[in-house]
Parts: sequence; C-alpha cells; structure tokens
Amino acid sequence: MILVVGDLVTDVLVEHHGPIEPGSDTDAAIRVAGGGQGANTAAWLAHAGRAVTLVAAVGDDRAGRDRVAELEAGGVRCAVRIADAATGSVVVLTGAAERTMITDRGASLLLDPDHVTAVVSAAPAGGHLHLSGYPLLHAGSRPAGLAALAAAASRGLTVSVDAASAAPLRAVGAEVFLDWVRGADLLLCNADEAEALAGPGTPVEQAARLARQVRNVVIKQGAGGALWHGTDGVAAVAAEVVPVRDPTGAGDAFAGGLLAAWCSGADPEAALRAGNALGATAVSTVGGRPTPR
Repeated sequence: MILVVGDLVTDVLVEHHGPIEPGSDTDAAIRVAGGGQGANTAAWLAHAGRAVTLVAAVGDDRAGRDRVAELEAGGVRCAVRIADAATGSVVVLTGAAERTMITDRGASLLLDPDHVTAVVSAAPAGGHLHLSGYPLLHAGSRPAGLAALAAAASRGLTVSVDAASAAPLRAVGAEVFLDWVRGADLLLCNADEAEALAGPGTPVEQAARLARQVRNVVIKQGAGGALWHGTDGVAAVAAEVVPVRDPTGAGDAFAGGLLAAWCSGADPEAALRAGNALGATAVSTVGGRPTPR
C-alpha cells in the first residue's frame, strides 16, 4: 500500500493558442478537471496498478464531492477530510513549452494533523508514504505535513517527498526544508527545485549535495531525462521523445511511475524508465491525470 499525502483541488485548464496578450484577448480552450500534486500522483499510481490511498482535505461543496468521486472511479482510495473552506482551485495557463499556475489552495491549507496521523499510523506494515511538498511549503498545512513524516517514521514506513515548486522552496529556505525531510528515503526534484535546494551546478553535483541529507535523490530534467543518486546506486536515463501537448502533471505522472516500480523492488534505472514512460504519457494529453479507461 502506498499512502499519498497532499492536495486535492480543481484545475481550470487554460490551453492558450499562442502568446498571452496582456490587457486584451487570447484564444484558448478551457476545461475543468481534478488536480493537485498529491491527487495526481495517486491517480497515476492507481493507473499503474498500485493500491493507493490519498490523504487530503476538500470543502463541503460540489467541487469537493466531484474531485473525490473522480479519484475513486480511477481506483484511488480516498481518506479525505471535509474542511470548513471551499475546495481549492488552480488556474493552469498551459502551452506546449511551459505552464503557469495561479493557485487558491482553499481547504488544502486545513489539512488536519490528527487526521493525517491516524491514517498513516493505521497503514499496513511494509507500506510507503509519499508526501507532496506543498503541505510543508505553506504554514496552514505544514503541521499536517510534518505529522505525516513523524507518523511514517513511527510506523516504519519508507518515505518519499516531492519538492513541489521552486518559488515557495526559495521562500521557506533550502536549509529549513531539507531539515524537515532529513533522512527521507527518496527526494524528487525538477531542475528548478534542485537549484533552489542545492544551489547551482550540474545535476550530478546537485544530487550529490542533496544525498547528504536524504538517502536517494532523483532530479528530473524534462527533455534531458532523469538522474538517480544515492544508496540504491547511480543511474541516468534519457527522456522518451514524444510530441508535447501539455506539461501539466508530467512530474506527478513521473513520480507515480517511478514509485510504482521502486516500491515493487525495481532498481534505480528501471524505476527511472517507468517514471519516464508515464511522464511521456502525461505530456501527450491535456491535464494532469490519466485518461479514464
């Protein structure tokens, strides 16, 4: 069993056609879908055939009910608390090259430490906790993120952490964040997040610095592939070459594929390849979730 602790929100996906015209009109295709880094990763894990539970918070509203129903239909067990706030929303401005997110985390900021502790403490022996970095990066949800890590340590679960986003990492500070996640079995970063946490340098140099704080480090480099450094060995794997329609959720899909493989005993290279495969699937479609089967 893999437990994922993180956000469950509504994504408003704005697929704009050409550059955004400030102060004027920009043609776009707009649709609403489920989102949130934790929820997306859980959805990809279920898509990969793993038993997975999402621990999150939503509001007592139609959006929250719809988001939970979508995940359950995709095979994710939801241990979701109803909080006294609206379900979070993210406007995602996306094109083939990049995406920008405008975020109202809403009920996700009210993730409850007692609820998280109870779910993680009841996890079967030999399980794994995957913590999205977003709960740690915001003061409202930080106690719940730290509670998840403490409960996992007490239960003897292996732990992975996704660094989440470069701007809030810089805001809280690399030393503080790395102290929170010190000793984790696996830390996942993209290139911007690696620079925020480890400073400038090559991915190999950054991974080596970060591996002094956690057991294993994965640095995702987009079209440049991915690197693994740590106690499980060193490996680098090239990215799969596919047409890119929307990069939203690519890192979440990568995490789902990598964790599905690694938690089943795969070596670093095989885990990276599994992550790349789901990441390639994600960028080929619009949105951050697998296409419903």
